[in-house]
Amino acid sequence: MHQDVTDLGEAHYESVISVDARRSGEYEDADKPRMRARVYRVLETAFGHAKVARDAVHMEDRGDGVLLSVAGRVAVTRLLGLWLVEVHEKLRAENRGLRVPLGLRIGMHVGPVRHDDRGISGRAVDLACRLADSPVARRLLDAEGADLVVVVSRSLYEDVVSGGGKFIEPARYSPARLELKEGAATAWFHLPGRAAPVVPEAVPSPVPPPAGPDTGGRAAGGTGNDDSDGVEADDSDGLDAELAEHGEGPGDRAGAPRVLYRAGDDLSVHRDNVYQQSVHIGRTVGGTGPRKGGAA
Repeated sequence: MHQDVTDLGEAHYESVISVDARRSGEYEDADKPRMRARVYRVLETAFGHAKVARDAVHMEDRGDGVLLSVAGRVAVTRLLGLWLVEVHEKLRAENRGLRVPLGLRIGMHVGPVRHDDRGISGRAVDLACRLADSPVARRLLDAEGADLVVVVSRSLYEDVVSGGGKFIEPARYSPARLELKEGAATAWFHLPGRAAPVVPEAVPSPVPPPAGPDTGGRAAGGTGNDDSDGVEADDSDGLDAELAEHGEGPGDRAGAPRVLYRAGDDLSVHRDNVYQQSVHIGRTVGGTGPRKGGAA
């Protein structure tokens, strides 16, 4: 299904889901088609069981994963609840008897998405991809020996997850600070079927040098922009305050360390979950092109 020319480039508010396979580069060439087929079976079966209409889902192949956007008419609570449950159950079924189980990292965000005849782009797309590919997600999946790790943006956690709902358990999510190129941002991590994860240790990030006259009063590497909500690369006090907002203190997560993670090779200029330029990612799978009318 293709969009009208007049609709191309218009942003529609949608759920964005980035799915990456664990250590895909370690698969032999002969095994990769089977791995990719399993990923698609898991996702498509879950959409069917969650009663998400196929024409509400835009899907792009990314070689070692899948990039999706789901029309705004589909409740985000259904995706965070029933759809994730179905993904986990189908993934477990696929992994039975496999010598090397398939592991998935899923990043989720909601925001404006632009469709064209080659796929989707926008800040929401960039962020969902960054979350799925974050070092924290990779470390958790390995450290816990899990099948699936889900990472949601701070805004998605605060707006949807924190309110709970059917199959949505906010107490099973843990926060971590991701140190991005233009500052630090919080994401929330969840291992379906398990208690809130303990964020694994990471190599400490270097302490930024003191602010100088050329930095506008900020440490080097800061944004230098007053509209960044005061988020800087070493915002450990901000994390304490954020945990307090949710009724928690620094020691409320079973001694989980408070650490920062540095994510390299950014896809675009990013500050506090806001990207300053759009990036086109992936290519459209045949027959699953952009929807007409977007998030109607």
